[in-house]
Amino acid sequence: MSRDPSRIPVIVGVGEVNDRPLGDQAGQDSVQLMLGALAAANADAGGGWMERCARIFVVPQLSFSEIDVPAALAGATGMALGDIRQADVPSGDTPVRLLNDAANAIGAGEVAVCAIVGAEAMRTALRSGKPLFPNAAKSAPALRRRYGLLQPSEIYPLYENASRAELGQSLAEGQAETGAIWSRMSAVAAQSEGAWLRQSKQPDEIIVPSVDNRPIAFPYTKLMIANASVNQGAAVIVTSLAVARQAGIAEDRIVHIGAGTAAHEPHEAMDRAGWTTPAGMQTAIEETLVRNHIGVADLDHVELYSCFPCVPKMARRVLGWPADRPVTVHGGLTFGGGPVANYMSHAIAAMVRKLRHGGGTGFLFGNGGFCEHNHCIVLSASPLPDIAFPQDYDAQSIADARRGPIPPLTDMREGQFPVETYTVVYDRNGAAQYGIVLSRTDDGARIIAKVAPDDARSLAFLTDGKAEPVGQLGHNARAGDALIWTAP
Repeated sequence: MSRDPSRIPVIVGVGEVNDRPLGDQAGQDSVQLMLGALAAANADAGGGWMERCARIFVVPQLSFSEIDVPAALAGATGMALGDIRQADVPSGDTPVRLLNDAANAIGAGEVAVCAIVGAEAMRTALRSGKPLFPNAAKSAPALRRRYGLLQPSEIYPLYENASRAELGQSLAEGQAETGAIWSRMSAVAAQSEGAWLRQSKQPDEIIVPSVDNRPIAFPYTKLMIANASVNQGAAVIVTSLAVARQAGIAEDRIVHIGAGTAAHEPHEAMDRAGWTTPAGMQTAIEETLVRNHIGVADLDHVELYSCFPCVPKMARRVLGWPADRPVTVHGGLTFGGGPVANYMSHAIAAMVRKLRHGGGTGFLFGNGGFCEHNHCIVLSASPLPDIAFPQDYDAQSIADARRGPIPPLTDMREGQFPVETYTVVYDRNGAAQYGIVLSRTDDGARIIAKVAPDDARSLAFLTDGKAEPVGQLGHNARAGDALIWTAP
């Protein structure tokens, strides 16, 4: 198929910034990091590109919510405010979606040069006393507030424990898989230009709780979850193949953008048909392979979003990616750094460098919300035949058709019911604050209940690995305004 080079989207520049304030030294804010990342991407592309940039796509930031980011970028760059387009929500898939939007803008002939940029100065914000995620409780419905399911760290373990049971793994086997994946991530981060923590860790250092690796929510420790206390920014410059060649960009520095796919789960975290392999994730991954006319054997590198272990573990199985190969090119959200919604901008930058150095094809999977948003895309060192832009990347109808019914959530059912999934949440000293157990009824309802912190027997049943709690009958009984679960 003959294609117009002026409508073929390519990446010509990537840039990253890591700001590490020491002592009382003031750290940069998010806009300063974005401007630094744009400057680095411009330099990476040989200079002169920001003067030609007609549109900037912005990943929203949370650490300095008082800043009007589009207005600040317009003032700093001299661009018209209408040419700076900030995404509607900060989500882990947002950078991949914006890269797809940039490719569509090039393919449609709307612009000749555009950029994607994002940053978080959460380290600066935390030092100034700002809360990490101040709106988590406000946005949660009453049942989640009552039972303490507010933060991602309290909800993602529900996927982990359900998935382990479905796979027939013991607790030790499930943790060993996490330790191996995360250890490989740390090894990648140790060699990654833009990573925040550049030190390899052994599996036992990751999965075994310690003073420096406290338990967060069962079965996750600190070294298994995203590290949001970072000051990081990243930017990508996208243009057409024709413009890149006219500018004299060497062919081995041009990275081609393939087709992408998006599919999502319902917005409310508890509105899940099940807790293993969400339909949106499965659809986004599989459809991206189909739309690029490739299989997993054609992939040389992948970046599978890694806010919590359950996400890349589920994604790699859908993709068919081997267990003994790294699932990241940047280092993962623990070691590469977890700048809230902007991690995948860093992953894009790392993937571009990897493809420039060794050629081949890369797969990017972004995930956001409470395992809600999914967007995948392919990058390649070589032209991708039969891929045309603009493209409609929405595959929601496919995901909706394959998703099962969503059970109604209640805490008004007493009696014995089989456990669907669970977690235990710990305080900063490693002591159990409470447990959460979801059970299922014969008529399809989902029951939410709390485990009391002084119920040592029930907490041990959920966490000691002697038996698999999922599927076991537990007892739910009312106590005041809450439903309390006890072990069989």
